[in-house]
Amino acid sequence: MNIFKQLFGGTPDVGLEPLIKGGAFIVDVRTAGEFAGGHAKGAINIPLDQLALQLPKFKNKKSIVVCCQSGGRSGQAKTILEKNGFTNVVNGGSWNNVAQYC
Repeated sequence: MNIFKQLFGGTPDVGLEPLIKGGAFIVDVRTAGEFAGGHAKGAINIPLDQLALQLPKFKNKKSIVVCCQSGGRSGQAKTILEKNGFTNVVNGGSWNNVAQYC
């Protein structure tokens, strides 16, 4: 079941709370308009289509949590970051899921 959640946007229990409480870098990869409509406290907005251009912002972050509307785009963001050498990335799923720990 967890493989389906990972593939289709849901997230298994990845221990978000300690990561977020520990100061994780939270990145919402939705569009600016979506982000303006609501987002997790402390999250920054880097739309998925701009992620590759913003890689320097992720350097030296202890942990990175990516989120979006449902978990699909954040799954893609996690893959992009991992392909660029970041190993400390967690797909937080929906921004509402992340927001409960902020």
